[in-house]
Amino acid sequence: MALGAFLGRLALLFNTRHSRVARENLSKCFPEWTEARREALLRKNYEHYGRMVLELAHMFAPVPGHFRAYVQRNVRIVGYENWEKAKARGKGVLFLGSHIANWEFAASVGALKEIPITIVTRRLKPAWLHDWMEKTRLSVGVRAAYQPRTIPAVMKALRDNGGVVFVMDQYMSPPMGEPMRLFGVRVHTLAAIAPLARRTGAAILPVLPTRDPDGTVRIIIEPEIPLGDDDKADNQKLADRVEAWMRAVPDQALWAHRRFKDVDWSDRVPAAKGAP
Repeated sequence: MALGAFLGRLALLFNTRHSRVARENLSKCFPEWTEARREALLRKNYEHYGRMVLELAHMFAPVPGHFRAYVQRNVRIVGYENWEKAKARGKGVLFLGSHIANWEFAASVGALKEIPITIVTRRLKPAWLHDWMEKTRLSVGVRAAYQPRTIPAVMKALRDNGGVVFVMDQYMSPPMGEPMRLFGVRVHTLAAIAPLARRTGAAILPVLPTRDPDGTVRIIIEPEIPLGDDDKADNQKLADRVEAWMRAVPDQALWAHRRFKDVDWSDRVPAAKGAP
């Protein structure tokens, strides 16, 4: 924890391109905060990145079984009963995820707890990195459906009553992305989850990873989000959940990502009173 925080503070000093993106995101999302408060959050956020890098380094350990043992020691699931309840319906589960805390740990501990996990993700570059990550994920039971041809793998996982993980906190260009409100502005966001749930009957379970002060990671499986009768309204409901997470644990969110592309900030709707 201490070494990761130190590395994160060094990165904040020298990684000017990403820190500039993070500062801009924070200034736009929290305009009511003082600059000092945003800078304090940015420092904590980079300390989080440093810790996460050291956590992910365990995925590259040459000792067989090391990553599995590390996850079993340091990661725990809360709300497993919500998965069991959704699984009983036999239609599969769509996990609503985000890049908060350590998302690799979320998928890995779920698979180790006998949840058939398929993550929707992109191929990594260079090829050796992709191959290594895929091998490590498979070693704990995590399968991947790679963009852009993901639908066959997703549908098979749902037919097998498994769980498919979609992250919804990144910019998603059309046609997969549609404008939704996030921090008060309309920005293109993944729009596939609600229509897919309606088509297949799969439950939507939000999953929030958080790192506790002692360095262990909690994976919180929240209760199912019920659908209404309108895809746009339902997807907005999911985006609202992601925003609530980013407000609840802002130091562990991915602010260094260019999330707000092509956004008209003059159209911003102020946050509701009482928001963190």
